[in-house]
Amino acid sequence: MTTSNSISHTAGAPPVISGKDAGKIARAAFVGTALEWYDYYLFGTAAALVFNRLFFTNMDPTAALLASFATFGVGFAARPIGAMIFGYIGDRYGRRPALLTTIVMIGAATALIGLLPDFGTIGLAAPTLLAVLRLVQGLAVGGEWGGAVTMAVEHAPVEKRGRYAALVQVGSPVATLLASGAFSLVLLFPSEFFDAWGWRIPFLLAFPMLGIALWIRLKVEESPIFKDLLAQGETSKVPAFEVFRHAGGRLLIAVLAALLGVGGFYMITTFAVSYGSNTLKVDRNVMVNATLVAAVAQIGVTFVMGRLAEKIGPGKVTMWGGIVSAVMAFPLFAMIDTKSPVMIILAITVGIMLIAVAYAVNGALLTELFPPKLRYSGVALGYNIAGATSGFMPLLATAMLGVSGNQSWGAALILAIISLLTAVGGFFGERLRVQDKQLVTSS
Repeated sequence: MTTSNSISHTAGAPPVISGKDAGKIARAAFVGTALEWYDYYLFGTAAALVFNRLFFTNMDPTAALLASFATFGVGFAARPIGAMIFGYIGDRYGRRPALLTTIVMIGAATALIGLLPDFGTIGLAAPTLLAVLRLVQGLAVGGEWGGAVTMAVEHAPVEKRGRYAALVQVGSPVATLLASGAFSLVLLFPSEFFDAWGWRIPFLLAFPMLGIALWIRLKVEESPIFKDLLAQGETSKVPAFEVFRHAGGRLLIAVLAALLGVGGFYMITTFAVSYGSNTLKVDRNVMVNATLVAAVAQIGVTFVMGRLAEKIGPGKVTMWGGIVSAVMAFPLFAMIDTKSPVMIILAITVGIMLIAVAYAVNGALLTELFPPKLRYSGVALGYNIAGATSGFMPLLATAMLGVSGNQSWGAALILAIISLLTAVGGFFGERLRVQDKQLVTSS
């Protein structure tokens, strides 16, 4: 596969990066990331609406919901392990082979969930197999986003990294539209058909989506910066170990900066859908459709914040996004508590737009916290340690409902705390940014 259009390289010389193919690479990263988050968001929605009833039926409703969210959280717990595994492959042998592997694992695991018999058919084997497939998803996702954003950034001219990193992040709202849209359609089926087969259809769609994503990924060239590291013999032998040993402070900042984009999102979507449907008894379609409206708004915010990051720095964007999200946490949940469909849609839309401010620039900020030879591992570990921590937020918020007498202040407090932690990450992250001085941009 020729790479003459995007790089030129002579032994001992810095790679010459062209902006010509940067968009193509970023779009390829976007497609894979969209499939990744489609699978993840699909599971989150199903955890709130399906798995608690069909896979944990031997429990009382509250325990079943907690078990369903715990299974959802298993995927997050596996993500740091996946980050180390695929970070090793990506920093040692190449970004491309790691990304090809992750996309196959994610798509296959999701589609197989759609074929799982429920508790009524195979008993305890049903939730066990569900947890195993969720674990496979988590391992693969642990390496997917970090590799995708690394590829996009390393193919882009330094001065345009914000916009191309943001393009990868657009995969999130697009995936929300696909996942929520698919669930909205199957919810139109009669309850009997929905429980029997309707809920499975969105999961089975992962098969054709995987084929498309894999076909696009196979055309993606290896990162020019990794090729340079390989030519110079500068790849790391055990990158995860070196990240913890030599870049521990940067890793902590990366974790803080990523908390809101992952945990905040699931608080406003997965937990809010469950809270509205199960506690407030709001129609399920209202809650799911609210996430569709929010996803459309998120796309616009993501593009704008990517460009803003190029002007003022991704750390500053992250800091202010965290501060405003913290201020708005309690008002947003108060709006949901009104049970008004209009107020609920407005609350979830505004909440997602605020969270998107920091999320949009995660890729630009995290990739510039780590040197190239540790980048895949550092970015993947930072993002996925944040994911492992915040992935249990819906579970914690649900448990808090028991303490608060089904009042939403506990969930709002959790959202405010992780928002402020992300603001701290943005503040220090802006001061620790390092750009690849070896990059030379060509037309």
